[in-house]
Amino acid sequence: MTGAHVMVAQLTAAQNFGPQAARDLWWLIIVKTVVVFAFLVVTTLLMIWAERRVVARMQQRIGPNRVGPQGLLQSLFDGIKLALKEDIIPSAADKAVFILAPILSAIPAFMAFAMIPFGPTVSIAGRHTNLQLTDLSVAVLFILAMSSMGIYGIVLGGWSSGSTYPLLGGVRSAAQMVSYEIAMGLSFVGVFLYTGTLSTSGIVDAQAHRWILLEALPSFIIYAIAMVGETNRAPFDLPEGETELVGGFHTEYSSLKFALFFLAEYINMVTVSALMTTLFLGGWRAPWPISLWASANTGWWPLLWFVIKIGIVLFVFIWLRGTLPRFRYDQFMKFGWKVLIPVNLIWIVIEAALKMTSRTGTFVVVGIAVALVLIAAYMAEALQERNRRLAEIDAEEAAERPFDPFAGGFPIPPMPGQQLPTQRPVPVGVATSGHEITGSLPRDFSGDFTSDTISDDDIDDIDDLDDLDDVNGGETDEPDGGRS
Repeated sequence: MTGAHVMVAQLTAAQNFGPQAARDLWWLIIVKTVVVFAFLVVTTLLMIWAERRVVARMQQRIGPNRVGPQGLLQSLFDGIKLALKEDIIPSAADKAVFILAPILSAIPAFMAFAMIPFGPTVSIAGRHTNLQLTDLSVAVLFILAMSSMGIYGIVLGGWSSGSTYPLLGGVRSAAQMVSYEIAMGLSFVGVFLYTGTLSTSGIVDAQAHRWILLEALPSFIIYAIAMVGETNRAPFDLPEGETELVGGFHTEYSSLKFALFFLAEYINMVTVSALMTTLFLGGWRAPWPISLWASANTGWWPLLWFVIKIGIVLFVFIWLRGTLPRFRYDQFMKFGWKVLIPVNLIWIVIEAALKMTSRTGTFVVVGIAVALVLIAAYMAEALQERNRRLAEIDAEEAAERPFDPFAGGFPIPPMPGQQLPTQRPVPVGVATSGHEITGSLPRDFSGDFTSDTISDDDIDDIDDLDDLDDVNGGETDEPDGGRS
């Protein structure tokens, strides 16, 4: 984006988000706060219902369909039932921290959404106000800081439970969130370079003609992966791995305290989805071809486009949960540190160079190329891991198989870890059904290494040797070795 384009975007932002927001009356601020809170709670209830219904559809089940029309009230009644359950605090728990942890996890999730713009300036009861609770010149950094605060609730919840599995889940969650927040924060740099601002409303107005998704495709892909890891959702739900840690950091929680952790997780999903919409998908602006309609980005219509975009991103969360298996922890951390962060840094350098040369037309081509490199790096890493696992399996199977020193037709020494089979040689002069064998056989022709005597059937396996005494010596009168 050139300097002229940035100036136009800032002027547009000044028109759409003027000084009216600073003059909002106290009752208008309260109304917008309540509306944001209600939106997050209702979206959480609908998200839980949609997740159960969509995953059931993927697994050829029915899902909740009894409580309310199409089961829409199932989540509400589950929440009421959860609130009425007994609140248990383990005897070994640190009571104060145990109670404080879910609160520390839920409050930052609500606060982060205050910076998300829902739409342009509208009129409410004769007052012009922005469809945004508040805005800052560093709004994106505020959202990132609030998402980081949520880690404290999870870590303290696992530590204060006084149990091993919650502690392991809390430690896992801390390492996971810190690792993927680095990749998430670096993915924002590409947006800042393109728009020249850290304000969420300014970023939306910078996308009046083209979404940043098209200009910073690698940043979009990295953010899409990092936001799944940041919210502890499948296939990155390792802090809650029920096959390893029972319930993870919230194993010892019940009743409303567990509900707060559950609410914080889904609100964080809505927040990162809204942030993706704001940074990469045009925010509340209508997509093409709806944007050709003159009134598409005025009035209350942008609120509809914004909610639809969030719904699509949330559906991807559900899709991933019903499709992909859980990662191994070492694979997950290796992917974050060795793939996402290096590719992100490379893309930032490339984008900065293109920005300095004002070659904005090449952003899309270079972005697609870097995105392909990212995908290829991931596939190469996965292929290398698969080959390593197959090699380990082959080595284990080879170690379990008995070692045959004559498998290739001539004796070979054992490899490390292999042992020669224990077998007793045939003694010299053992009589077998009227025949007499001189010497000992390293192996008989029937493959039996453990027999002390040679039967008539074994003798028949020898291909018409004229002189049995020459079997061990390997010499016969015939030029072809005694074989007819």
